[in-house]
Amino acid sequence: MNRRLAALLVPALLAVAGCTATGQGSATIPTARAERPSPFADCATLTRPPAATGDAATTGAATPGSTTPGAATAGTATPGAAAPAASGAVGAVLPGLILSCFTGGTPVALRDVRGPAVVNVWASWCPPCRKELPAFQRLSERAAGRLQVIGVNSRDTRSAAQSIGEDYGIRFPMLFDQGEALQRELGRNALPLTLLVDAQGRVRHTDATGALDDARLAALVRQHLGVQVSP
Repeated sequence: MNRRLAALLVPALLAVAGCTATGQGSATIPTARAERPSPFADCATLTRPPAATGDAATTGAATPGSTTPGAATAGTATPGAAAPAASGAVGAVLPGLILSCFTGGTPVALRDVRGPAVVNVWASWCPPCRKELPAFQRLSERAAGRLQVIGVNSRDTRSAAQSIGEDYGIRFPMLFDQGEALQRELGRNALPLTLLVDAQGRVRHTDATGALDDARLAALVRQHLGVQVSP
């Protein structure tokens, strides 16, 4: 009788032990992987002028034929010149947008950005954008203290932008514009898009000709911002 009872109890006990082990295993929660640190610089410096003020003062002067600050603000045209059609027109101030910084922190109002500055609008899915990004990184290093290089990641995902930043060694400050608000304000759809902004926050040149290299960037910066940079 005892042997028969034991034979009935042993399988039941083994079944209970198996369910308990399985339950414990399924309750184990894997440790979440820590978020990768951003390769981009913080945006806190964008609202402060570059350290060197000599070149910045030069870029504040109006060039012959350009609109004066008062005329640009009022939206009137100088004699013989067409009135600006969009915020990105030559002599116009940057759009009144507030964009988040890729690294977090306080969002940045574009009109608070202190130039001279080169603003590069790009996306990870845009081949010319990827091609020219290293040239902008080199410009940020060669012109450090004299102008700011600022990226605006548009119509993209944060993970894709971060991967490109890591792969290409991009370290200048990056703003995030998932809804392409800046492009809409500028009336521009194509990427890449580059804005050259003077010390007063006015757009002096808009370039949408395709991937820029070191020599072309140096020429644009010298011509429109008065900053000499070795290509």
